[in-house]
Amino acid sequence: MKLRQLAIAASVAAAGVSALVGTSSAFAQAKEQFFPVLVYRTGAYAPNGVPFANGYVDYLKLVNARGGLNGVQLSFEECETGYATDRGVECYERLKGKGATVFQPLSTGITFALTEKAPADKIPLITAGYGRSESADGGVFKWNFPLAGTYWVAADVLIQHIAKKEGGYDKLKGKKIALVYHDSPFGKEPIPLLQERAAAHGFTLSLLPVTHPGVEQKATWLQIRQNRPDYVLNWGWGVMNSTALKEAQATGYPREKMYGVWWAGAEPDVKDVGEGAKGYNAVMMQHGAETGAPVIKEVLDKLHGKGQGTGPKEEVGQVLYMRGMMSAMLAVEGVRAAQDRFGKGKVMTGEQARWGYENLNLTQPKLDALGFKGVMRPISTSCQDHMGAAWARVHTWNGKSFDWTSDWMQADDQIIKPMVKAAADKYAAEKKLTRRAGSDCQS
Repeated sequence: MKLRQLAIAASVAAAGVSALVGTSSAFAQAKEQFFPVLVYRTGAYAPNGVPFANGYVDYLKLVNARGGLNGVQLSFEECETGYATDRGVECYERLKGKGATVFQPLSTGITFALTEKAPADKIPLITAGYGRSESADGGVFKWNFPLAGTYWVAADVLIQHIAKKEGGYDKLKGKKIALVYHDSPFGKEPIPLLQERAAAHGFTLSLLPVTHPGVEQKATWLQIRQNRPDYVLNWGWGVMNSTALKEAQATGYPREKMYGVWWAGAEPDVKDVGEGAKGYNAVMMQHGAETGAPVIKEVLDKLHGKGQGTGPKEEVGQVLYMRGMMSAMLAVEGVRAAQDRFGKGKVMTGEQARWGYENLNLTQPKLDALGFKGVMRPISTSCQDHMGAAWARVHTWNGKSFDWTSDWMQADDQIIKPMVKAAADKYAAEKKLTRRAGSDCQS
């Protein structure tokens, strides 16, 4: 296929349809950078997975509409995981040999599985806002990049926010905080951080697991009704979130005392509950709903205005669509950073892209130029820091839309960094890995 055909094919790929552009032989012949896109447009988590996938794909199309990445066109192929770890691994194995630039698993379970595969295949993993929290330590996790935040960041910021509402950390002593969590690696991630904070500040932490997919929570909310915790943290995804809000409404638990992780604070979570969800809060990984952002206006003009957008126009700029766009932007900008070192206008290998993600320097002017003005704060990675930023803020559902209800907050490095190093060292010992030498940081 010719380059023009490749670009056209990518721009008109329909939502829910595999968007393969080219083959491995075409990859060798044409100047195209291949991005595998792991999605779940079907199954229990589709209502949340679809807008993320649409935003991700639209950003790749937008880069092509802008002329590509220093002239290099982007190609992609979707692979349906259904949020299942085994299917995610199958997608990885099928797509890794097609010149894959980077994988974004969009599942903590899939991330755990691929973490052991990526080093051998020399393909980086971006897990923006999910995955293994200790993978922020680049000294052990050379190929993992939890860019912009981890679940320990989210949990720490939530406790900071609650403490501020109460009038200080000393006011948390004797309080009861319940964690209602998806009973999976995703849901269990914040537990170590919350236990650390509970021990430091004297609040009682109760752990309430919810079985996949989360539609049966009556026993959970019976416990909440009996124990009346001061706050409930909702670590849910998909239908689990709206179910939690409906159960809270049924049992009379105040929604303003509920705080979701950033995967539990989007429009699909609250739209069916409406006024019943009013007051519900969620921590956001920098962005929220950003319908007025310059990049969104550009997408509406260059893609949806020409009938080339992915998914319904009305979801463009919503929370999960925006997260998909942000995740794609991070993937592309790592390649741009790699091109700055290895050759502008060239297709980067996975190994070269990995260097780009480790040397990412998204300053505010760069973010503004990309259309993310007012949406994100700078992200800067290094050999040791594969996260690059730990900023978050809280938004609250007013019955019709989300409003910002906190200032920017930054996770506490004094708590998180020792936890990250200890967990990374434990992982290294279990897997018989050695920390990277200083010379490896320049490779």
